[in-house]
Amino acid sequence: MEGLPLVDIGALAAADPAEWAGVAQEIDLALRQWGFLYIVNHGVSEAQMAEAFGLAKALFALPLERKQAIDIRASRWHHGWGGIGVEQLEDGMPGDLKESFDMGRHLGLDHPLTQRGLMVYGPNQYPDIPGWREAVDAHYEVMLNLGLRMLGAVAVALDLPPDFFSSRFKNTVSVLRFLHYPPADERSSEDQLGAGAHSDYGCMTLLAQDAIGGLQVLSPSDEWISATPVPGSFVVNIGDMMALWTNDRYRATKHRVLNAETSDRYSIPFFVEPDYDTPVEAIPSCVPAGEAPRYQPVMSGEYLMSRFAATYAHVNA
Repeated sequence: MEGLPLVDIGALAAADPAEWAGVAQEIDLALRQWGFLYIVNHGVSEAQMAEAFGLAKALFALPLERKQAIDIRASRWHHGWGGIGVEQLEDGMPGDLKESFDMGRHLGLDHPLTQRGLMVYGPNQYPDIPGWREAVDAHYEVMLNLGLRMLGAVAVALDLPPDFFSSRFKNTVSVLRFLHYPPADERSSEDQLGAGAHSDYGCMTLLAQDAIGGLQVLSPSDEWISATPVPGSFVVNIGDMMALWTNDRYRATKHRVLNAETSDRYSIPFFVEPDYDTPVEAIPSCVPAGEAPRYQPVMSGEYLMSRFAATYAHVNA
């Protein structure tokens, strides 16, 4: 039975990138074959993750009217709470059976980036829970640092300077999400999934999942396999933008979520994304000699916005 590879990334804590080589090769192989892997020994403590899941559960347990007060559809910056069915990840399927919370780095209305009028830079909407904002902002930075370490290993694997990716994160549009999947018996129809089959849009995703399970990944042999929760791990995958950046060296693999029949499920993905104005074009080491890149260059932010518009009705409007 096929299963996702698991990589111990403890060596990435070393200050000298020369010590990353072995781990970088393991990550590179997993991303080439699967586009997915588990990582352990990543430096994010169990206490940190327990606090993060507590923040998620506290938010989703609020009365509906208090969640609606921070509705993502009322935000110009696509930050806030999204109810059941707001996101539709698979064309032709019902809206997803999940509720969500999305946030980026909080920028005030007078911040120069907010003043640009782009959907990805601006203020967050936080629930009215004492201490919640401070804790979730701190968790965002913890996850961003882990994402940049992973991208440093990817850069080494691709014969690039270790800061090739991280140098493009000065004004990151990375997103922290909290997700709550109600039990399957709350479906509006038999074909409603927690998350329809899709590939992620951007650079890299780091996913913490609880013990319930439900994530499925399309294997290299085109079979759906379960990404069974591994205690203390993150599930890592790359998105379409990284596939473009690496000229399809890395797989942007489809995945989906099936709701448990009678249990609530919680997960916390962190989407590791560069600055809005980052040009994304095929990395030379990923283009075989004598061949042209498979894709035309894109601007990171513009590409992400086009994908959001295809997924959310309120963004498209």
